Amino acid sequence: MKLSELMDKRIPTLSFEVFPPKTESVFDSVKHATEEIAKLSPSFMSVTYGAGGGTSKYTLEIAKNINERYGVPTLAHLTCVSSTKQTVAEKIEAMKSAGIENVMALRGDLTPELEASDRSAWAYRHAIDLIRDIKESGADFCIGGACYPEIHPESADQKEDIKYLKEKVDAGCDFLTTQMFFDNNLLYNFLYKIREAGITVPIIPGVMPITNANQVERAIKLSGSFMPRRFVSLVDKFGTDPRAMM
Repeated sequence: MKLSELMDKRIPTLSFEVFPPKTESVFDSVKHATEEIAKLSPSFMSVTYGAGGGTSKYTLEIAKNINERYGVPTLAHLTCVSSTKQTVAEKIEAMKSAGIENVMALRGDLTPELEASDRSAWAYRHAIDLIRDIKESGADFCIGGACYPEIHPESADQKEDIKYLKEKVDAGCDFLTTQMFFDNNLLYNFLYKIREAGITVPIIPGVMPITNANQVERAIKLSGSFMPRRFVSLVDKFGTDPRAMM
């Protein structure tokens, strides 16, 4: 099922995002964990890509297994950072062959090596370039994109960020998923601004449960998310008690 069809029904949905293993040795255990989640019959499951596309092989295998074996719609991530046009074309064909109907089109996180590289030589510098290639490939995917309620870290300001987001949607995004946030007011304010800018596609809020204190620092570093003072205080108090955090 395409996620656009699911969203057209205007019913509450709950999905899960899973992270493929980095090595073959733990693939079976991760696959089993994703199957246990699939048994809960979520609305859909999103399967990520590693930084620089490092887990792309496992992304497709897990997404296909969940879809075929449990009938749970899957959203397979596809990143383009450091990829060639040929590599992306091959990935698109592999997804089509695997029966994948939903693709999350992302630039992808930058590894330290990529940060230091010459970006002018990249075939893909932004997610919009990937979205255009997916559309031009003729693949009949429902395409998702990312958005940042608190501004993309590389944007000068929110006005510029929303301008580029509108261009990404116009290029072919059927829906957007937000970067994680911890204050609902940030989301509501963001929604008001993007609707005013003419962005009308469905928005899926991205939420990350924090289960240990170390995740807080990493979450802030990755997304630049604002952490409400009350939330920080709770982690300070219970962060050393795994049972209380859970």
